[in-house]
Amino acid sequence: MKWLELCVDVPPEFVEPISHIFYKYGYGGVSIESPADFNPDEGEVAPVPETFSVRTYIPKDDSTDERRANIEIGVKLINHLHPIEPLKETEIKDEDWETNWKQYFHPIRVGRKLVICPTWQEHASLRDDVIIFLDPGMAFGTGHHPTTRMCMELLEDTIVGGEKIIDLGCGSGILSVTAVKLGALSSIGFEIESNASKVAKENCVLNAVDESVEVFNSTLPDYRYSEGDFDLALANISAKVIIELADHLTKGLRSGGKLILSGVLENALEDVRDVFEPLGVVFEKVMTDSDWTAVLATKK
Repeated sequence: MKWLELCVDVPPEFVEPISHIFYKYGYGGVSIESPADFNPDEGEVAPVPETFSVRTYIPKDDSTDERRANIEIGVKLINHLHPIEPLKETEIKDEDWETNWKQYFHPIRVGRKLVICPTWQEHASLRDDVIIFLDPGMAFGTGHHPTTRMCMELLEDTIVGGEKIIDLGCGSGILSVTAVKLGALSSIGFEIESNASKVAKENCVLNAVDESVEVFNSTLPDYRYSEGDFDLALANISAKVIIELADHLTKGLRSGGKLILSGVLENALEDVRDVFEPLGVVFEKVMTDSDWTAVLATKK
């Protein structure tokens, strides 16, 4: 059998939407290539490339035209939001497609010591590295999107050990997995997308944190909890959902508990602040990457 490799170069904020389209209509997974290189031994921080190459593969059979057409529609829709290069197409042989696919999926360093690594890759870890294992095609939180990276960096600075966490819109589970690997006691994740919640559970098993992380295919306020049950609340979703669920998210936090909020565009940040301040939440730190923000806040 022959295969078509489909590839497109996109800015970081569009890696996950494109990956989702490729994962849905491609075959077997998605690979993401970063051209950036750096030397952590010299104290360098991982750079964020201007573009990433996102690839998937489709078999040349009766499904080819339909798969390609659906992918092309998704690429064109994103092109309306931000100009991107046209979809590139390469024909390859059956025996080469799996090797081609895996060679582009490399470990990603985030912050000082967090490394997101595909399960088959060997990574030469530094002494303090915390490895987060993800399989390919996990398009709901891969570490490429600015909001995910910023949340992970804030977690690295915030977790001191023993925290109980609530993770709203947990996607691939990457933030819950990261928090527990950094020393948090437990995390409860909520995700309304059934495929994403399944992926999150699989990632918890991959990272041997499944006894510490529970994932529910639901959202707040479906889960019953008492006031002050949690030390840290995570929400990397959208300003609209964060605003709608602000009261439920804050109510579960103890006094002095922390919030990490992201998925919020700069022009919506003040709207989010205006909702949380009357709930006794103080914004302490705001990170910005492209048009995206991430907030570290404290409940008084």
